[in-house]
Amino acid sequence: MTSKPLREWSSEELRVLSDAIEIEVSASRGDGGFGRWTTIWVVVAGAEVFVRTWHRRETGWYGGAVRSGAARVRVGDTTVDVTVEAIGDTDAATVDAAYRSKYGDLAARSMVTAEAAASTLRLIPRR
Repeated sequence: MTSKPLREWSSEELRVLSDAIEIEVSASRGDGGFGRWTTIWVVVAGAEVFVRTWHRRETGWYGGAVRSGAARVRVGDTTVDVTVEAIGDTDAATVDAAYRSKYGDLAARSMVTAEAAASTLRLIPRR
């Protein structure tokens, strides 16, 4: 089976994700289905989309997304299938700044720790 080709986020998708306070994510399961929807924060830095977790790294949406390398994200009426790339603390300062800018220093403090930075995932849209 051939995987779907990757694509770049459109400027409209980036705007919607940047404006959204929260999105929903559902990790791909081994049986080809998707798990339950979980509400998370999302940031946009340049033309890339990032998410992090501050707990439950082996289970839940995060563990499933890392294991499968795929997820589905939803904001409003828009749902996009994504490839999930674990980048760890690569570009941590840039992603930290995006979290602080979007959510404020106080609210974002749990998302800009070294532990949270190590959990950074890049979301890449699929066709």
